[in-house]
Amino acid sequence: MKFLIDAHLPLALKNWLVTRGHDAIHTRDLPDQNLTDDKEIIRIADNQERIVTSKDSDFHKYHILFGCPDRILMITTGNIANRVLIQLFENNFAQLEVAFETGSKVVELNNTSIIIHK
Repeated sequence: MKFLIDAHLPLALKNWLVTRGHDAIHTRDLPDQNLTDDKEIIRIADNQERIVTSKDSDFHKYHILFGCPDRILMITTGNIANRVLIQLFENNFAQLEVAFETGSKVVELNNTSIIIHK
């Protein structure tokens, strides 16, 4: 799977995904780095078939209103330590993979569950 990790999430998440064989980039990898605007993130993600992974609820609003980005992984954990975030991914990643591989467009990961949005 391919991911574009937004600025509000740690590089450690990108590295975790890459070490597990996924194609992940962080906004820090882009020319404007963490100053990359949402529309450019959406353009890159959709052109490269990446899942926008973000805490920013604006991406969900764009998806509802305009149909893009095509796929979003919304992180709604609030402020948590990086190690806790990585542990959430370790505990839930198999379910996240199934959700996206079976056609889900918007998936939410919070502290206690995964929510598939229609």
